[in-house]
Order: sequence, then structure tokens, then C-alpha cells
Amino acid sequence: MPLNFIANEAVCSSSGQTLPVIDPADGQPYDTIERSNATDVDAAVRAARDCLDRSWGRLSAAERGRLLMKLSAKVAEHADELAAIEQRDCGKPVRQARADALALVRYFEFYAGAGDKLHGDTIPYLDGYSVLTWREPHGVTGHVIPWNYPMQIFGRSVGGALAAGNVCVVKPSEDACLSLIRVAELAAEVGFPAGAINIVTGYGHEVGDALARHPGIDHISFTGSPRVGTLIQQVAAERHCPVTLELGGKGPQIVFEDADVDAALPFLINAIVQNSGQTCSAGSRLLVQRCVYERVLERVGHAFTTLRAGPPSMDLDLGPLIRHTQLERVRSFLAQAQADGIPTVAQGRIVDEADATGYYAAPTLLRDVPPTHRLAQEEVFGPVLAAMSFDDEDHAVALANSTAFGLVAGVWTRDGARQFRMARRIKAGQVFINNYGAGGGVELPFGGVKSSGYGREKGFEALLGFTTLKTVAIRHG
Repeated sequence: MPLNFIANEAVCSSSGQTLPVIDPADGQPYDTIERSNATDVDAAVRAARDCLDRSWGRLSAAERGRLLMKLSAKVAEHADELAAIEQRDCGKPVRQARADALALVRYFEFYAGAGDKLHGDTIPYLDGYSVLTWREPHGVTGHVIPWNYPMQIFGRSVGGALAAGNVCVVKPSEDACLSLIRVAELAAEVGFPAGAINIVTGYGHEVGDALARHPGIDHISFTGSPRVGTLIQQVAAERHCPVTLELGGKGPQIVFEDADVDAALPFLINAIVQNSGQTCSAGSRLLVQRCVYERVLERVGHAFTTLRAGPPSMDLDLGPLIRHTQLERVRSFLAQAQADGIPTVAQGRIVDEADATGYYAAPTLLRDVPPTHRLAQEEVFGPVLAAMSFDDEDHAVALANSTAFGLVAGVWTRDGARQFRMARRIKAGQVFINNYGAGGGVELPFGGVKSSGYGREKGFEALLGFTTLKTVAIRHG
């Protein structure tokens, strides 16, 4: 039974209670985790603060980097083990689970080399003054990690925070936390001081709330729903604690008449079926210029009919959704589409080997979705692609920007001038031209605008968010 990991030790929750760990492939419990509470959060924060004061805070950036590089190598050694944990915990196909483990390797590797490149400036000022700036860590950072990509989001969040000199208290999702407990154990094995990385499991309304309210937390990083993000902002604002929020998206894939459809097709499909559509940056809206709408839909529809969902061990296109409530959410969107007369173009299938009690959803392509419909406005977080047509650039931009979200967008066109015009006009944190996702891009700053949140993770930009800027003005005559 995995326990909390505080100060490099496995510890039981003070509540004495546990929560079941459910295998989404069959809906059955196979392990338990600790149901922690505010007392456990306080213990983790105190351990982190002690580590910051006694050891981690006294290390140079180069020394922190060496430890992160050791952790990167250790994770690489255990990539198959971590992938197997993630596969069962999250229902990911084998390839996706392994890709997540290798992405974690790369995150630690990147931040291992980036921390000692975090420099300040000197500022020309009045005669007789020397003015300089330097960056300091926030201190103890809190990280609320979702269930869709535990290892990847841990890497981009905790990796950046550690490189910048912070120590971390992590609250993973109660639906998927086993891989992160194992990573924390590996960190201790390679020499991370006790309290640098602390994992506290449990419900969001208990552990997450306690973490956001704790006066010893100096910065909060949250990835999840806009509703919960709002609650965290409100709680953090009561004590003026800074937050970084990544709150989901409704990504448009915009296909113009001059697009290379052969090149676009694999991206259009993968962007909605990867991780069973449970991706904040999913390309969940397909916007196609009217003159090629039917041709593109025919190609995409044919591709959808070949897609298969099934047990993670079969390594198919999709595994199960994370939990039954998520499956019911996807079903409710499809039921409403049917009731509202929105045509289904094509569906993939759930293979016979899939357990009937598993949380499987067949990938579905819908067409002629009204721009104001729930399917075009809300995040389904499942393998459902909503297609609609547009007339020209202005119309495409209006549709792309018509939701409350602004995380990621894709544009497919050979027209170089149009590429730049669209990139300028679309309201999103990332815009991909003739690709989507750029292979994950650990180096690429990631975050949103509008209801998709604010602040940036990934890349060097994340280090800036995990630090505060101090200005020092010296008058020397």
C-alpha cells in the first residue's frame, strides 16, 4: 500500500483512513492510498521549510542541477517500471505510458541544465548608483497535479520549481498518484535531502484545500478545471499567495483550402484521441474551410472508423477513460448531440477484449456543430471531435476565439502570410502552424489566456514564474 512521502519517509495519514485505487480498465480496486488531511499537509510543509532552511536553500544552482540530472538518469533506469504503474493507474496504452516516463526524464534533464542559467541584470541608473537584480525562489511551493498526465505535469511543475531553488509539497489526484510516489522515492535514493519533495495523497476538497490555505505555502501551481482554479485563486488571494493556473482548453484545428491534408490528418486524429481525449490541449474542434469541408470530413471520418479502444496492455489507439463519472460525462455530451440532431460522421469501436465494466468510450466525429452549442464551447475531456465549417480568415478567427478558453490552436495552410496573420489574431498561449504539439516540446513555454489560466510552465519561462525578482540599488557616491 503506497503511503504519503514526507521528509524522505513513507508515512501513514493521521486520519487512519484510506481510499481505493481503481483500475479504469475494469473498474475494480486493486490498491489503496492514504486519505490525508490538513494535519498531514502541515507536516509536509514543515518538512519542506526545514529542508529549505537547512539544506536545499544552501545548495548552489549547479549543485541542484547535478541532483536533478541524477534523478533524470534514475527515472530513465526505471522508465519501464514507471510506465507500468501509469498504465494501470491511468488506463494509458503502453506507448503513451512509456512516452510519459521518457518525458519526465527529459523534464528533469532540461531543468538540471537550466537552473544555473537563471541570471539577473544590471541597470544603468543615476550617477553614484549601481543597480542590479537577482532572482530568488519563492520558498515552499505547492503543486496540485491532475490525473491525466501525472508524470509529465510533475516534471514540468516540480522540476522547474526545484531548479529555481524551491522545495515542493505535491498533492496528486486521488485517481492517479502511484507513479509520483515512486518518483519521490527515487529522488531520495539519488540524494535529494529530506523534505525537498513531499507527496500527500487524498481528496481535493481536503488535501488540496488545506494546501492552498496553508500559510507556509509561498506559491501554488495548479492544473485542473476552471471551477477549482477559481476556488484556489480565491483562497490564495486571502493571503496574497501567487498562483500559476493551467485550466483546460477547447483547441481549434483550423484547416484552410490550401492545407496539405495528407500531412494534417495524423495530427487531426492524434490531437483528439491521445490519452482518450483527456488532454487540456486536445484539438477538440475541427474548423474546415467550406470549399473543402466535405472532402476533409470524408478523410477524417474514414480514419475514425479505424480507431480502436481497448485494454491498455493491447496498446491500441485508446485506453479507457479515468473513471466512471468521466465516462458518464462523455456520454452526456453525445446524448445531447443526438437529441439536438447533430449528425455523427463516424465512430471508432471498442474491442471485444475490453472488460464490460471498464470505462471505455468510442472515438466519435460529429459534424455541423453550431458554434454556440455545448459541444463547441465546453471541454468534453473525451475522444469527441466537433467539426464545423468557415468561409474565410475572419470567420475562422471568430470561431477560433469564440470560446472562453485560449490554450492551444492549430493552423493548417501553405500561405506564409496567412500563417503569421492567424498566429497574431488567435487568442491562445500556443499556436502551431502545420503541426500540433511540436512533439511535446519540453522547451516550449506552455499556458493559456482567458479561462485557460495564466502563468507559464515548461521551458525557461517556467523558471521565471517560480522565482521573485529583487532589485538592489547601491549608492556609493
